[in-house]
Amino acid sequence: MKDLILVIARALVDHPEDVRIDIREDDRGTVYSLSVHPDDIGKVIGKQGRIAKALRTVVTSAAVKDGRRIIVDIVS
Repeated sequence: MKDLILVIARALVDHPEDVRIDIREDDRGTVYSLSVHPDDIGKVIGKQGRIAKALRTVVTSAAVKDGRRIIVDIVS
C-alpha cells in the first residue's frame, strides 16, 4: 500500500524526493501520513480536494481486497 501511495504522489509533485510516508496503527485502522514539499501541497490536494479524494478512493479500493481499513492523511 505504501508503494502505491508513493507512486501516485511522486507523479503529482515537482519535488518527488521530498515525498515521505509515515505509517501508524490507530483505533480507526492503519494511517498513512503523506508529507510532501510545502510547494507541492496544493498539487496533492487539488482543487476542492479532488486529487486527495481520488487518491484516497484508489487506496481504499485496493485495501478492500485485504479486508483492512486504510486512512490517508496529507500533511506538509
